[in-house]
Amino acid sequence: MEREEIWLPYGKDKIRIEIPLQNLLGVYYPKTIVAEVDENYILQQALENPIGSPRLREIVRCGQKVAIVTSDLTRPTPSDKMLPFVISELEAAGIPDEDVFIVFALGIHRPMSEEEMKKAISPQIYQRFRAINHDLNDVVTLGVTQRGTVVEIFRPLVEADVRICLGNIEFHYFAGFSGGAKAILPGCASRETIYANHRWLVSPEASAMRIKGNPVREDLEEGVAMLGVDFILNVIVDSQHRIVAAFAGDVIEAHRAGCQVVMERGAIDISQRGDIVIASPGGYPKDINLLQSNKALQSAKDFVRDKGIIILVAECAEGFGNAVLEQWMKEIPTAEETIQKIREKFVQGGHIAAAIAMIEQRASIYCVSSFEDSTVRQIRWRPFSTVQAAVDHAFEVLGKDAKVIVLPEATSIFAKVSG
Repeated sequence: MEREEIWLPYGKDKIRIEIPLQNLLGVYYPKTIVAEVDENYILQQALENPIGSPRLREIVRCGQKVAIVTSDLTRPTPSDKMLPFVISELEAAGIPDEDVFIVFALGIHRPMSEEEMKKAISPQIYQRFRAINHDLNDVVTLGVTQRGTVVEIFRPLVEADVRICLGNIEFHYFAGFSGGAKAILPGCASRETIYANHRWLVSPEASAMRIKGNPVREDLEEGVAMLGVDFILNVIVDSQHRIVAAFAGDVIEAHRAGCQVVMERGAIDISQRGDIVIASPGGYPKDINLLQSNKALQSAKDFVRDKGIIILVAECAEGFGNAVLEQWMKEIPTAEETIQKIREKFVQGGHIAAAIAMIEQRASIYCVSSFEDSTVRQIRWRPFSTVQAAVDHAFEVLGKDAKVIVLPEATSIFAKVSG
């Protein structure tokens, strides 16, 4: 029997599996945007040709305090590659280093250590500029959105004269897409503001690929407009963490241009859903914890048939990534009770457990990770030490003719089902 050899990202490594060709419906990757990647050229072109905005060097003025917001270690934003181009623009405008500081947008994630900061932005940039973690508790109230979200933003950002946001754009299962204004809210907001915004994710309109009418995206962009973002630089990265596209300029217009490319790159036309779907978030940092790896499940759910099996291949070296998520998944005995609980009262972290529970109602979840087997069983999933063992067992359950779909970069694609 002929078999297809497939490699799946797992943490900072890769895992090999073999699938019989007669069972394989497809191995789906995002489309290639550029044949040859020249990251420096891509970044330079974006900054020289901003969308909906003058060049950055034309926006900033001497004497202004400039804040650069970038992602924490849970995001694949290549800050070390992007920052030199932004800094070059600031230098061209005559801005001295002491008037520039870098903020790591944590949201509700843990603070980054000094060593992690150095690695994220490079030791050279870390030595030149002040770099700080966002602080949930040091905030300024700016107003209230139409949906009732009290907008509280990190004080140093409010006090800055110019705000520049870096980020990466990919699908986001309830904010439509990552990137753009999300660097500020939830990235640099108070816990209460983040919770108030995220409570809208239970809306059917809060979904991947949707911006217009998406209450989460509209609410956060309304909140960020109270602060103001002067310039963004957002990128799309491939599985090797190379920059394959960049978008600079206005926080809305440049972001939307990037979202369009993400859509074109990630849309996968399928005529048949798989009985078995094997999904990797794409390796580190996308599988750093279950909070992030959940995004692969959200993509996989649209590729799998009802009562099928999803095999999640995610290292989760830092565990669940959220204490409430862990508590809900471990302590609530059924998917139905989890969903009912979030409907009764929105709880940050619990919303992820509920999103996963909705998938459990449609498909079984097998898991290949660094979690203890007992932990995986406690959250109602089935643990396996190898992907191949999980695949073989799935065939035993669903039959030797079961059809398989493999998603090595699940967070970067979405299914368009025809027929």
